[in-house]
Amino acid sequence: AGCRLVARLTRSLVVGSLLIVASVSLSSCGTGGAVADARRSCQSVDRALKLETQSRQPGITNGRRAQLQAQALSQLLKATPSAADATSIDGSWNPLMTTIGEAERVPIPELIPALRRLCRVANSSTPYL
Repeated sequence: AGCRLVARLTRSLVVGSLLIVASVSLSSCGTGGAVADARRSCQSVDRALKLETQSRQPGITNGRRAQLQAQALSQLLKATPSAADATSIDGSWNPLMTTIGEAERVPIPELIPALRRLCRVANSSTPYL
């Protein structure tokens, strides 16, 4: 009877250990998925910021400036789905999604410092907010 009890406890410990290892592995995959989504979002953010910078160059017409700013906003809003995906996996990416969403209400130049900081984190070797 004592041997059966030891065997049962050993099996329980092995199963429990395997469950812990599996859950840690799966959670790290999720975090990696969130980082990949944040990085994808930041690719659109980067394109948008380049367009915004072009729109502020001296010597361009008002029409061209407006066109570039509209393209920048469109490109920035394209970053929303990936930022939302990152946030749904890991809520710490919510500042990225929220800042991108503010572009519909706040002029892009006012968002540039925050967007650059958030994307610098996403693209770093330790991408955790």
